[in-house]
Amino acid sequence: MPILNKDMQVCISLSARPSNLGTRFHNYLYDELGLNFIYKAFSTTDLAGAVAGIRALGFRGCSVSMPFKEAIIDLVDVMEASALAIESVNTVVNDNGVLTAYNTDFEAVATALSRRNLDLSQPVLVRGSGGMAKAVVAAFRHVGFTDVTVVARNVVAGRSLAEKYGYAFATESDALGGSTRDHGMLVNVTPIGMAGADADGLSFPVALIEGALTVFDVIAFPSETPLVLAGARAGKQTISGAEIIALQAAIQFELYTGVALTDEQVSRASMFSRQVSM
Repeated sequence: MPILNKDMQVCISLSARPSNLGTRFHNYLYDELGLNFIYKAFSTTDLAGAVAGIRALGFRGCSVSMPFKEAIIDLVDVMEASALAIESVNTVVNDNGVLTAYNTDFEAVATALSRRNLDLSQPVLVRGSGGMAKAVVAAFRHVGFTDVTVVARNVVAGRSLAEKYGYAFATESDALGGSTRDHGMLVNVTPIGMAGADADGLSFPVALIEGALTVFDVIAFPSETPLVLAGARAGKQTISGAEIIALQAAIQFELYTGVALTDEQVSRASMFSRQVSM
């Protein structure tokens, strides 16, 4: 990486609980490609002040994580189509003081789905109703899936999300407890299986996993969640959160730098970002 200098462009991330995944991913590639950039993760209790700082100091870009993805909307100048589609922001690009908001989570999920030879009419069951669930459900609609059911513990949020994109809603008891319907794809967008208190949890019953063709877990850490491992053992196609977070970081990287990454570069940077503790 170049020695710090007055012309170096700065990119940051803002989240309640910063990690080193994005920091290592971006800085690894800045170094490899000889780009005069640096990336640093931050937390803040003053979102408006942080965004004003991005504008005033000429920071090139900002990755946005929870709990700021919706709160930042009123602080930017332009909402690009990916952010408008789900009314949620995870990336801000600063062009001479004009802040444009994107959602590269939505773009990454849509890319991952489009890369696979999937039957768009297959029944899909999406568990979750939070911010990332909005990106996932919107991406399924964007790609062209017609038969999607949202299942959520929060009935109001889950039903609202399903209705927004013209999909069905089911309660957890109906969809996970007694349903005998097979789904082509199961998608987990909850913390179940995430490192920590829910690390050993399985987000879907084994019977549903055995009846599916594909299992998709958006959890990025660990990359092999109980759902992904169960799907692999059952011989199912799997999509992991590690793939999604790498894809969205690659899209961010191009927005910030103008450099389109190869799949091999993304893979190496993703592996490097996971070599140390979060």
